[in-house]
Amino acid sequence: MAKNKTLSGTFLVGGAVRDQLLGRAVSDRDWVVVGRTPEEMLAEGYTQVGKDFPVFLHPESHEEYALARTERKTASGHLGFECHAGIDVSLEDDLERRDLTVNALAQDASGHIIDPYGGENDLRAGVLRHVSPAFAEDPLRILRVARFAAQLGFTVAPSTMVLMQQMSEAGALAELPAERVWQEFHKALACADAPAFLRVLKDANALSPWFSELSAIADRWESDGETALQRFGSLALECEASDLARLATRVKVPKRFERFAIAACELHATLTGWRVAEAHTLLGALQQAGALQSGAKERRDDFLLLLSMLADSYGEFQSGALARLALNLSAIGAEQAIRVALDAGRDKPEGRELGVAIAQVRVDHIHKAQLGEA
Repeated sequence: MAKNKTLSGTFLVGGAVRDQLLGRAVSDRDWVVVGRTPEEMLAEGYTQVGKDFPVFLHPESHEEYALARTERKTASGHLGFECHAGIDVSLEDDLERRDLTVNALAQDASGHIIDPYGGENDLRAGVLRHVSPAFAEDPLRILRVARFAAQLGFTVAPSTMVLMQQMSEAGALAELPAERVWQEFHKALACADAPAFLRVLKDANALSPWFSELSAIADRWESDGETALQRFGSLALECEASDLARLATRVKVPKRFERFAIAACELHATLTGWRVAEAHTLLGALQQAGALQSGAKERRDDFLLLLSMLADSYGEFQSGALARLALNLSAIGAEQAIRVALDAGRDKPEGRELGVAIAQVRVDHIHKAQLGEA
């Protein structure tokens, strides 16, 4: 549709319009209101929640309605912007400040698409293209482009890639807070083509300063598993544990993700070769992986996710048998260890000896399982 600065009313914008045109499920809907004042919104029962610019919650749906706004860069960093919202701001003005043409789309109440920057053509071509030079004002957009490549399977327009390279070489990414970096990375990990995130960042010379440790594997990483946790863990199969630990600290990766990845890195050889592993070594690996913590559901669930990920990565792998073994081992406690000792004519183990006795019963059970006898 041709550019039109006279439109007013309420418009569905951004990702909801994009996903609708792509035939994808729409999860969140964002709205832009043109030609209205905050006072008019409040009079109609909306609740204002925005401080830097007027954002309102609908009185019934509680979806967000933002007054059309423009932005002006005033300081370094992701948040260094001054916003202006007023009845003089057009829909076209609002869409122009967005990152990509495929996100600079709007839909009116009649279902008509407003597309002043060629977003529909880029959707059909599968291209991620920046809307305006203002793209360079926000370094987070480099990560967003990489994430959209993983999410949509799109390629990056050459002009946009050049702009991203220039931003990266200028050190723009160092301005970002770690929390926002992890947020974009986490969203990318939830995508089936998560490796595209690293490939795009490498092409944009943007792996530094946040993902430097992944530079060597960016082109060969294959994302095993079906969850973000498993895909992050699959990085560990290509990395050194120390590299992954540095990355996790820098990006402030949640402890659950870090623990899962370190377990994958350090334990995969023992777990995938469990039938021939030394029994004490296997027992230690299962304990480190949280497999024997019967009272900690998250740790047990993560252990099963780890086995599933390793099975995907290493092909034939008896993860089901190992999962059953871990379940049986977790059920071996003080009562069984005491009974075994007494049956063997030994004194009842207590204190530290009881812990040693439990471990020995578990090791004996592992030996039987490795021989197919348990």
